[in-house]
Amino acid sequence: MYDGSRVPVFRREGYVFMTDRSQYPNKKAADEKPGISRRGLFDTISAASLAATAAALTANRASAAPSPAGAIEPIPNFKFNIENQTGWQGEGGSAKEATVAEFPISQSIAGVSMRLKPGSIRELHWHALAAEWAYMLEGRCRATVVMPNGQSEISDFGPGDTWYFPRGHGHALQGMGPGEAHFILGFDNGHFSEYGTFDITDWIATAPKNIVARSLGIPESAVAQLPKKEIYIGPGKVPEMAIEPLRDAQMQPAQSSHKYRLDMQPPRIFPGGREYIVSSKEFPIQTTLTAARMDLQPGALQELHWHPHADEWHFYVRGRARVGLFGSHSRTRVDEFGPNDVGFIPQGFGHYVEQIGDEPTEIIILFNSGVYESISLSSWLGGNPVSLLETNLLIPRSLIDQLPKRETGIIAKKA
Repeated sequence: MYDGSRVPVFRREGYVFMTDRSQYPNKKAADEKPGISRRGLFDTISAASLAATAAALTANRASAAPSPAGAIEPIPNFKFNIENQTGWQGEGGSAKEATVAEFPISQSIAGVSMRLKPGSIRELHWHALAAEWAYMLEGRCRATVVMPNGQSEISDFGPGDTWYFPRGHGHALQGMGPGEAHFILGFDNGHFSEYGTFDITDWIATAPKNIVARSLGIPESAVAQLPKKEIYIGPGKVPEMAIEPLRDAQMQPAQSSHKYRLDMQPPRIFPGGREYIVSSKEFPIQTTLTAARMDLQPGALQELHWHPHADEWHFYVRGRARVGLFGSHSRTRVDEFGPNDVGFIPQGFGHYVEQIGDEPTEIIILFNSGVYESISLSSWLGGNPVSLLETNLLIPRSLIDQLPKRETGIIAKKA
């Protein structure tokens, strides 16, 4: 129980460091200490001894870094295999998710691995608490979306394509065949569950029949023909390849596309791999997330770096990698990732990604900000004067001259 004997000195990385009030004779707590008053304190301590005490205290504080009041929590598990669970299975497809319930560290981003059989639909629905992003892995999918401004868009998606539906936009998905459509969904809220969306059949089945009839302009007897329960993902017939016109021919087409071909984005090329980055700058409707795909050649290393204002979420498509995190107070954690693993790196944590194995590694990445920012260790060192680095790192200028001065990105395997 807190007894008032310790006071917060400063905050760092979300922790409050405390110190004993008795170390500060000028604090009010000293007045309240049994048997000692401010007047008594100054009557019994000479000015010289008080100055000496203060000087000693100052010297002690300057010579040692402050220690936290309590134990520092270690970095939690930051790896989860999204396919190693039952999830939702149905006649038309499946869905497996990674929310904070399954993956507690991922507070800001939830992920789903969804599959639709040819013709099957992820029924008309909307999300109240999260925007939806997706990356097509295999097959083909058709999406329809209706915006609150009365505009509508129908688009077909293939491998490497992405979509983004802002929260509240009504949409539906359909597998186009010939094989299964497989895509990864990302939501900008780690607490969001794909299983708890606002589905059209669930709404109609639970609303009073007379209200449904009046809203849709049909007799109550016709309401009985509508689904009696939520469909979520259901089987269906593959539509024609030609996009069917909207029922309302007067509806305006969407002026802001919900589709972006991520794999067609000009990549950043490095000696050890390449990186495709799509933020709201390239894809204006994608305001809450930045998407990326990173390809690492065998033995490559994404250098030490951090992201100042965004969490980072990984999905491993193929290959393997080792990821190391640094979280202050000498806390580190390293883990290895492979296909279908999901990773999460909290905002501001230093990290690296090291490719392992003989097969190239492909990673799909999400940041929970529409603006992309990154600071590498190399560019950080390049932005400081030599004299400061000599003092801070305790190394001579000759060694400093060998350090990189700007971002190296993805470093190739040593020959």
